[in-house]
Amino acid sequence: MTDQENCSRVTRLAKKRAAESMAELDSQQQPKKRVVLGELSNVSNMGPATRDLGSEPVLKPRCRTKKKAKKAAATRKQNVGEILEDPQMCGAYVSEIYEYLKEMEVQAKRRPLPDYIEKVQKDVNPNMRGILVDWLVEVSEEYKLCSDTLFMSISYIDRFLSTNALNRQRLQLLGVSSMLVASKYEEISPPNVEDFCYITDNTYTKQEVVKMEADLLKHLNYELGNPTIKTFLRNLTRVAQQDYKKTSSLELEFLGYYLAELSLLDYSCVKFLPSLVAASVMFLSRFTLRPESHPWNLALQQFSGYKPADLKECVLILQDLQSSKRGGSLVAVREKYKQHKFKFVSMLSSHPEIPSSFFEDFQDL
Repeated sequence: MTDQENCSRVTRLAKKRAAESMAELDSQQQPKKRVVLGELSNVSNMGPATRDLGSEPVLKPRCRTKKKAKKAAATRKQNVGEILEDPQMCGAYVSEIYEYLKEMEVQAKRRPLPDYIEKVQKDVNPNMRGILVDWLVEVSEEYKLCSDTLFMSISYIDRFLSTNALNRQRLQLLGVSSMLVASKYEEISPPNVEDFCYITDNTYTKQEVVKMEADLLKHLNYELGNPTIKTFLRNLTRVAQQDYKKTSSLELEFLGYYLAELSLLDYSCVKFLPSLVAASVMFLSRFTLRPESHPWNLALQQFSGYKPADLKECVLILQDLQSSKRGGSLVAVREKYKQHKFKFVSMLSSHPEIPSSFFEDFQDL
């Protein structure tokens, strides 16, 4: 072997030993990173990767072996951690946000009366309200408004009608004025007053719309922020999608939005809190796509704060809306979600009977 060949061989061996040494060093350093993150588990307001979300006393295993219970708890903790790693979920303080929103939604000034049509209105009935909401869905589509604007508009309408008796000829005026206010609150480039006059075929003048807008703002005391069904549904959907594949998870999301907008049509849903309607929407959406599986789980119960039994009445109303037993003549929402971009979810139907066992409390926790 020549000196040159011998030198090359030595060089190759040296590189090999150096590579092995680096690999060994990396393997020793990697566990240290995990240990450091684990040491932060007692620190408040920490990130999702280190927060011990499985320590909450709500979820206690029953009727399982200890080994299976530990495995299930570890899986739940991992799934919740993965959900909260998304920056949009604000994992470090999502619990505080939800607590604040749920406190806000029960405030009397932000809630419509559950029976305002019977107690306050003399010339407006539930059918008229449904027709108005159905038309506002078309308006929001015409002007390409975000769904939050639609939900906020209906909230303003119900709150105003809870204390102000209105002539039926002015109901549409209240509708466009509510959507005008909601647009200014939610949209980057809201339609102007003339647009809303035009959409009513100039039934109302600009001055009338502005006057109704002022009356509405005064009634709301300029407190326009309000959690809606969409507010709660947005994050709840992310939790519900964890055991769905990419394609079906998108279908689940659109189906949830469809059922949520259907709920706006029915006066019977006014009495429910927005968070409960959002939970019921997700319950029925999951049942529609997977009727053989229990539509509720521990993660959804933990996030929403509702047990299956809490949702039964609202779920059954939503199922009647989905099957057109209720509001069958109101077609704007159904047509909207009969499009390819929404995966034709309005054409889906759920099994006519939801097993009663699905509304019972979990026995295998």
